[in-house]
Amino acid sequence: MRTLICGSLAFDSIMVFQDHFKHHILPDKIHMLNVSFLVPEMRREYGGCAGNIAYNLKLLGGEPLIMATVGDDFGAYAERLDAHAISRDYIRHVAGTYTAQAFITTDLADNQITAFHPGAMNFSHENDVRQVPDVQLGIVAPDGRDGMLRHVRGFHDAGVPCVFDPGQGMPLFSGEELLECVHKSRYVILNDYEAELLQSRTGENLATLARHVEALIVTRGAEGSVIHTAGREIAIAAARPAAILDPTGCGDAYRSGILYGITRGLDWETAGQLASVMGAIKIEHRGGQNHAPTREDIADRMKDAFGKTF
Repeated sequence: MRTLICGSLAFDSIMVFQDHFKHHILPDKIHMLNVSFLVPEMRREYGGCAGNIAYNLKLLGGEPLIMATVGDDFGAYAERLDAHAISRDYIRHVAGTYTAQAFITTDLADNQITAFHPGAMNFSHENDVRQVPDVQLGIVAPDGRDGMLRHVRGFHDAGVPCVFDPGQGMPLFSGEELLECVHKSRYVILNDYEAELLQSRTGENLATLARHVEALIVTRGAEGSVIHTAGREIAIAAARPAAILDPTGCGDAYRSGILYGITRGLDWETAGQLASVMGAIKIEHRGGQNHAPTREDIADRMKDAFGKTF
């Protein structure tokens, strides 16, 4: 089942601060913030929402197609995608730009401070989802603002069911634009903070927003997730990880389970549980794409966590 994943491809520079941000940020001085964190640990990873989601969906046995825009420095990432047999047919090179870059600092409580340079991502609107044949499902993940709007509208015009996943891009949109994206999508997925922001921006509560789509999914980190569908709420427990090393990309791993579940016709509870397992596997490894379980490994984890196969 060909799934078109629209979103960013990025290099992530991940740094670890061996303390807690709260010890160095004074609440009454937040208006004049001037802090510096010593980060003896640093690594550079392959990331971006589209790259992470595609990588995890490939692990599950899905057929991801990435639609993204990249810069002159994309060569090493291109080689990685080729090595994992992930198609680059709809990745556009924008000359004279950098591939998107994220600079992430994580403290000992897994809080994160991120600086993001969009680079070529700002040209994502030059892509057109309607030009991709035989797509069964699409997802619009964080990307250039104009590109996200164009992709949601393009999927809607083409009659392709779409997952709207605004993520960090949500502040770029007005309430009216967010409502349009919800109305033109079949599914919406958010974390708990984004869910609060969506309600604030649109003036509609989750129950009302959920009536516009087949499913509205809210992830809650270690507290699991909730799937709002058909007037009911399905609570999904968080799968227990063997270790908690790095939260970067866990949400993207979760989304791969949801996409796989939709394309394979799994019921919502099972799809959510598979998504939870994917998030647990990811958090046991550093970086967004350094875990490499086989499909059999994932099936074993699913059976151990929830007593099910997929």
